[in-house]
Amino acid sequence: MNIVCLDLEGVLVPEIWIAFAEASGIPELKRTTRDEPDYNKLMNWRLSILKEHGLGLKEIHETIAKIDPIPGAKEFLDELRSLTQVIIISDTFEQFATPLMKKLGWPTIMCNSLEVAESGEITGFRMRCEKSKLTTVKALQSIGYETIASGDSFNDLGMIQASKAGFLFKSTEQIKKDYPQYPAFEEYDELLTAIKAVL
Repeated sequence: MNIVCLDLEGVLVPEIWIAFAEASGIPELKRTTRDEPDYNKLMNWRLSILKEHGLGLKEIHETIAKIDPIPGAKEFLDELRSLTQVIIISDTFEQFATPLMKKLGWPTIMCNSLEVAESGEITGFRMRCEKSKLTTVKALQSIGYETIASGDSFNDLGMIQASKAGFLFKSTEQIKKDYPQYPAFEEYDELLTAIKAVL
């Protein structure tokens, strides 16, 4: 029994924080897990910038409303879901992901949660579990699934390494160079072909 585990941002939808950095005119917010492997450090830094600029969930939601899936992502996901079970494992937050899940046809997602004050200020965040992607893949394996994983960033490497097959997708040149053992793809049809071969 197989289950495919996919990252969300950079793989199926554009990076939310990059889109928000462009919309808000705050270039520092373009920093993602491709640049900073320590997610807690990255998120705390982002929240301090939001606070400094008086920005909250409302402003981020306005940006997310304008984000569409990467061209071809929904079709890829639909075809993949017709072949096997698929789960999106993301370090994003329910409050960010829900509008995007609607555009992707409501696939299953496991992600984290923001702490939001009545004013709309994002005051903190709650991670679902430690090393959420790796932990989730191991939990799926413990109940009888063989996992196949794909992602683009440092925080995807744990689930890729722990799976029976793992693929980099739309990753950085540095990650591809540092992890040459994992096939790297840029197009959905290439990734779909590679997954089909190990199902």
